[in-house]
Amino acid sequence: MRRFLAVTVLLLSAFAALAFERQPNADYRARRDRLAAQLGKGVLVLFASTESEGQNATNGFRQDDDFYYLTGWREPGAALVIAPADGARPYTEVLFLPAHNPSQERWTGPKLGADSPDAKAVTGFDRVEVLDRLRDELVRILPSPVATVYTDITEQGTTPSTTPIAWLRRANAFPNYVSMKDSSELIAPLRAIKDGGEIALIRHATDASVEAHRAAMRAARPGMGENELASIMRYEFERRGCEGPAYSPIVGSGFHSTVLHYSENSGTMKEGDLVVLDVGGEWSYYATDITRTLPVSGKFTPRQREIYDIVLGAQRAAIAAYQADKSTIGRTAPDSLYQAAYAYINTHGKDLHGQPLGQYFIHGLSHYVGLNVHDVGDNGAPLKPGMVFTIEPGIYIPEESLGVRIEDMYLVGADGKLIELSAGLARTADEVERAMKR
Repeated sequence: MRRFLAVTVLLLSAFAALAFERQPNADYRARRDRLAAQLGKGVLVLFASTESEGQNATNGFRQDDDFYYLTGWREPGAALVIAPADGARPYTEVLFLPAHNPSQERWTGPKLGADSPDAKAVTGFDRVEVLDRLRDELVRILPSPVATVYTDITEQGTTPSTTPIAWLRRANAFPNYVSMKDSSELIAPLRAIKDGGEIALIRHATDASVEAHRAAMRAARPGMGENELASIMRYEFERRGCEGPAYSPIVGSGFHSTVLHYSENSGTMKEGDLVVLDVGGEWSYYATDITRTLPVSGKFTPRQREIYDIVLGAQRAAIAAYQADKSTIGRTAPDSLYQAAYAYINTHGKDLHGQPLGQYFIHGLSHYVGLNVHDVGDNGAPLKPGMVFTIEPGIYIPEESLGVRIEDMYLVGADGKLIELSAGLARTADEVERAMKR
């Protein structure tokens, strides 16, 4: 019996380690408090994503990023209302959950409802109401005759809030004069600064993805399909706890190494090719983004090594140029790290026609990473403690079927110094060759 119990505990512990990690309710409440302080007299009305496919959930369900950031709620169809205290009303925050639909739940599983005894404890909200009451709550709390509503309606197309906001208009939920403003303008600056729990989740995703890249270095060989190598990497980070890839894995060899977002992964790696591996997993909704470039044969040619070393030099130049509270990641922003990397590439090496290589660095150097692999944030603003971003120079020369990208994850620490989250993964040409030889 003792042995049985010990094995059971070990299995449960292993399962728990691989289960979705949600931060404490207090973390989400703190985010809502920070947002409420910026709403003024406005009211936030935000909707979760829906199970648009009904019972045929072929692609699964993933919560809207902004909604999850504020609530930690992963089930579909919910709504969030936040109204700051304004003298006429107390501070109000309500999570609205859809009423139970037994027929739907037969297909997609039981859902927590507002009538569940543990709804408040599970969600961390003092008020949890059935979604049917949303319209009446808005009528009660919105000032009349003028109101400002922050929601995720943008010019980029439909969002989870587009249809429900239209219905609320039809149901006369708003006063005569209502101004709709984009909620992402307030939420994005909050999301750009990661708290300790978010950083821990990004570290988990990064550590698992580093092991996936190490496995690829051991496995890559001539004659292997790009998709096979991508599958090995996905297996490695998923078996370590990632729920899936943070983006479509990019495994491009030969000419495909010069295609930035090549994701067909349908080619066969050949002797003498380089292969670009831009692959990262997602851990509890938080992404990572790592790229390495390998010689398929296990050894760089002199020309490949030359270009590889220039790309690595550009990454180091950007790191050396970093200044706390000053550096930015935008291509044209003042004090941009991009400019340091570009200048290095453009002053080292030539193409086959004797021209500088800057023309072959055709993308930005960095982007923020968080709930989305290309996370929200102002590229022109100075980097601040808690920001997580990539540094990823690259050179892509189609004429030579030669593409190289090196990408690593960085965090601005509390003291303003850079912390490399993907440290330890082979990076120099010699380190890569030794890792592939093993």
